[in-house]
Amino acid sequence: MAKEAIVSEDMAKKFATEKETPYLRWVRDEGLDIISAHYVRNLNRVELKPWARRGGRGIYINHEASRTSNDCYVCEIPAGGQLAPHRQLFEEMIYVLDGRGSTTVWNEAGQKLSFEWGKGSLFAIPLNANHQHFNGSGKEVARFVAVTNGPAVINLYEDLNFVFNTPYDFKERFSGDPEYFANKGEQKGLLLETNFVADAINLPLISAKERGAGGGHIRFNMAKGSMNSHISQFPIGTYKKGHAHGPGAHVIIMSGEGYSLMWPEGEEPKRYDWEVGSMVVPPNLWFHQHFNTGVTPARYLAFKHEVVSIRNAQGVPKAWISRRLGGDQIDYADEAPIVRQLFTEALAKHGLEPRMAEAYQAELADLPKAS
Repeated sequence: MAKEAIVSEDMAKKFATEKETPYLRWVRDEGLDIISAHYVRNLNRVELKPWARRGGRGIYINHEASRTSNDCYVCEIPAGGQLAPHRQLFEEMIYVLDGRGSTTVWNEAGQKLSFEWGKGSLFAIPLNANHQHFNGSGKEVARFVAVTNGPAVINLYEDLNFVFNTPYDFKERFSGDPEYFANKGEQKGLLLETNFVADAINLPLISAKERGAGGGHIRFNMAKGSMNSHISQFPIGTYKKGHAHGPGAHVIIMSGEGYSLMWPEGEEPKRYDWEVGSMVVPPNLWFHQHFNTGVTPARYLAFKHEVVSIRNAQGVPKAWISRRLGGDQIDYADEAPIVRQLFTEALAKHGLEPRMAEAYQAELADLPKAS
């Protein structure tokens, strides 16, 4: 794998104060740890610590490259309990890993809405809106994973009272519309503008042949925020095209079984096996590729900030564009032989064979000429 670029302690000390950011100090003062990892086998099993200010249990998960753009945390609401009321001057998107409950959102103008959620629900918190999460079960805990753009905001202002206690309503983001958290939205191409998806695990998707393997795709804009996310699904015995993008995309497995390969350009790929609840966070500009080795379609949710989506002049993410055209997606025709070899071997362990012949053939119709 790529070298770590580790230097002497004397040189590191010269930059120590720049590494200790306001965001890192805030997480530490919250009494929580940061798991510095770009792979977690199962978010449902990751160990949490008491989070006194929120009234639940939590842990942050983000490697160094993602701490300048967005972060991720896992939080647990105790059985029969609730988290403390909360507001923040940064955006947040939430995916429910397990349990059921409800969330109440309100603003300074006194408009208040409540909605119920369950395992597989996806929603966003409107910018700076007061909100509180409640566990709907008296016996079981509820657990969710959230991604925010908090690091940039906390590092910018370095004033926690301002970030968490500013009484201001962003009326264009949230004004108490009774249908705000209704399970609906407006579809614009691949983009679904919505604030709540009750069951993201079974949400119908749109064909996205550009990503290969006959899969489905849908992108989200939630609570009119700058954070974005998408869901991708691919059939049994298939895999997505390899690609690269900026830091901070948190890929959470919603259904299926398989693995991902990740590697910096010029290095050998490393394999990360996954199951429902796994999370993979590709480092900045590392290539990565997702493979379905199970007996059902595989689906994942990718939470990220817009800075991840390096785009061309037409606004198309370069991760969707062939490297032959100057993009950051590897065509099947150009992938290393080891990719297909590893996939065939992994499927054989389940008594399966690759179903990629059609995808390979379909690509040839639009394959740009190699430079």
